[in-house]
Amino acid sequence: MTRCSEQDEHADEANKLQKRRSKSGKHVSFPPDEQIVSSFVEDRDRASEHCVTMEEVLEAYQQSCSKHQVQPKERILQQLQQGGCVGGSVERLDLKGERLDHRSCEALEAVLKSLHFDFINLQAAQLEENGASSLLDMILYYESTTYLDVSDNTSMGTSAWRALAHLIKQSVRLSRLDVCNVSLVDYPARSLSKALLTSRLSVLHLHNAQLSGTPLFTLGLEELCDGLSRQTEGLKVLQLRNNHLTESGMEHLAKVLPGLKVLQVLDLGENSLGNEGIQVIREPLIANNKLKELGLARTSITCEGAVALAEFIAESRHIHKLDLRQNQVRLGGLMALSLSLRINRSLAFLDVDPVPPEEQDEFLVEMQMKLQGEITQRCLANASRLGLPTETNSET
Repeated sequence: MTRCSEQDEHADEANKLQKRRSKSGKHVSFPPDEQIVSSFVEDRDRASEHCVTMEEVLEAYQQSCSKHQVQPKERILQQLQQGGCVGGSVERLDLKGERLDHRSCEALEAVLKSLHFDFINLQAAQLEENGASSLLDMILYYESTTYLDVSDNTSMGTSAWRALAHLIKQSVRLSRLDVCNVSLVDYPARSLSKALLTSRLSVLHLHNAQLSGTPLFTLGLEELCDGLSRQTEGLKVLQLRNNHLTESGMEHLAKVLPGLKVLQVLDLGENSLGNEGIQVIREPLIANNKLKELGLARTSITCEGAVALAEFIAESRHIHKLDLRQNQVRLGGLMALSLSLRINRSLAFLDVDPVPPEEQDEFLVEMQMKLQGEITQRCLANASRLGLPTETNSET
């Protein structure tokens, strides 16, 4: 009974994929309806029954390229030739910067149906609409990866974004997605925000995705976070660096932060939050009380913002790392941070800039250096107490 229901589920899924392809005029070589269920079960069972060799995959890829009248990609051939017998997952399929047109994408089915990858890197692959849509459908159908990077692809088109949203919603293996340096406006923003309501993603990187204005409102920081707050297993890592976020964006985030109990890492770096933005999220951060890492590098914070964060640090029992580099945090802010660490027992890494060389007042230089030393010592003590590594990180 369980097997029948599983087959029905996959049959429905396959039918939906085929209907989408017929509408867009693409010809991906999935089996017809009457064979789709048995084919899926056979592929899955075959993978577990015997070891597929890279030579077999290599030959299948070359035949697929011939079928689709496209030259095999040299980088793919090299990666397949360097591999060995496949019993489980392969580390990566790295196609960063490799131009993948429609036929090149379809030829990849021979690889995706035989191998499962820990990481598929499609960054800057010049994906266009039909090719990207087909490729993403394949990655979903064959559950090809746990980590996918589609950053720097600016011409994917509506059907490709629809396919990506479907992948996010339906995949049981995909746990990390990078969509950086891509403008998430209008349809991409809406489709992504809806997909996240039921996704199994634990890490989402949206660096430089232009989440300001209308897209910001649609993508969560109200709708996205509202969806995450209803998940039993939601995002653990959310990276929103360099998205032109401001105080108004923090107002949306503030509404849902207390309920995001699964979120462990939040990176808001390279956004003009200012002291006002930090004030907006101070109380919600305290109420959340689960966050372990908070990135606020280059967010236009001065001593006023540092004082607000010191109040959060004093209340938090879980925060391990706080990045405040490239902000104007001087004597008053350092003093507040140092005092908060007399209370806090969890913060092991607090990154602040060294005293600027242009500072001429010897007393101020001496005091700031003294406070930075105290902060370092208290962080080291917390790290030792918690059994965490004591090396300070230079990068987030």
